[in-house]
Amino acid sequence: MTSIDPAAARRATEEVPSIPRDGDGPVFKEPWQAQAFAMALALHERGVFTWPEWAATLSDEIKRAQAAGDPDTGETYYMHWLAALERLVAEKGVASRDTLHEYRHAWEHACDRTPHGKPIELTPADFHH
Repeated sequence: MTSIDPAAARRATEEVPSIPRDGDGPVFKEPWQAQAFAMALALHERGVFTWPEWAATLSDEIKRAQAAGDPDTGETYYMHWLAALERLVAEKGVASRDTLHEYRHAWEHACDRTPHGKPIELTPADFHH
């Protein structure tokens, strides 16, 4: 399970007002959303980007999705979060777009071969399918 530092989460929700939250802090519908949130917190804490950079990139990704037909009901918020995360990781040189693409396809392969209800495990073979 993903562990999120409550103080870091509070700072993030103060800086990025669009984060879905309740009285206790950020809320997530799926485990991957919490993991994406935690990755953004970790990269911010390491100085990869500032919260204003993050908010601008996230806003841009949301606008891009809306222009492409996203109804902006809130259901796709963390898809935009993930797109912003991938974009900043590539722009800041943490990982190339090619590397991100390679891992995305490897995870898709791992997902396809995993029986429903079982944990998805990424293996070296998923990179060479």
